[in-house]
Formats: sequence, C-alpha cells, structure tokens
Amino acid sequence: MQEISNYTKIILPSYSKNEGLARMYVSAFASQLDPTIEEINDIKAAVSEAVTNAIVHGYRNTTGDITLQLRIINHDTLYIKISDKGVGIPDVKKAMEPLFTTCPEEERAGLGFAVMESFTDRIRVSSKVGRGTSVTLIKRLSGRTER
Repeated sequence: MQEISNYTKIILPSYSKNEGLARMYVSAFASQLDPTIEEINDIKAAVSEAVTNAIVHGYRNTTGDITLQLRIINHDTLYIKISDKGVGIPDVKKAMEPLFTTCPEEERAGLGFAVMESFTDRIRVSSKVGRGTSVTLIKRLSGRTER
C-alpha cells in the first residue's frame, strides 16, 4: 500500500517562461526528500521536457492550463503528473519513439519522451485526441538522511 506523506498541485498557463517556474516548483517540493544534486538535475530535466511538450505540442499556438500534481510516496518516491487539455496525441506509442516529432519545421529533435524515460524510474503517458495529455513521472530518490 502506498503512503502519501505530502502532496501539492499547481496550475500554470502554458507560457514558455513558466517552464522554468515548473522546474523550480518541482525541485523545491522534492527537496524535502534530501535528493542528491544529480537527482534534482534529473527531475528538472524530465519536468522541463514534459512541460515543454505540453506548451509546444499540446497547445501549439494557443494558451491553456498545465497542471502539475506532486506527491511524496512511501517517504522516498516522487510522483509527478503533468497534464494539459490540449490537442492530445493520436498515437502515444509512436510519439514515444525516439526522433519522432510533430514539429519538424521547428527543428524539434523528437527526444522529449526518451529524455523523460532516461531521468526517471517510470513514465506513463495517457492521451485523448481533443481532450489532452497526462504524463506521469515516478522517481525514487536515494535520500542522504535517515527518515
């Protein structure tokens, strides 16, 4: 059974300048687990990719809300869910393939999901066309102190 020892939620407009704010918010929340600098950098990179995907691909040239839900589970695991109500992804499996991009004209590398996977322990993506996308990132942190 999972024990949730803390949680929070924030909703940000999908402005590119808020990607940095989302990164800082998540790293500040994660700091209560006393992560290493490497773990914080991993978390920031994964969150940056997920939020950027919501801004660039989810909302394309419009503005909408990006919701971040954060939880501390079992005193050592960070749960991050990043959701948008944008255009959605028609084929999640295809979108998660390295080098796949829906914006080749913007010279996007198509590595967002691969980056998220490399910096977290688990990723889950759910999406409905016309209703939005949710990316859930799970990262167990080593912590440097006894709890």
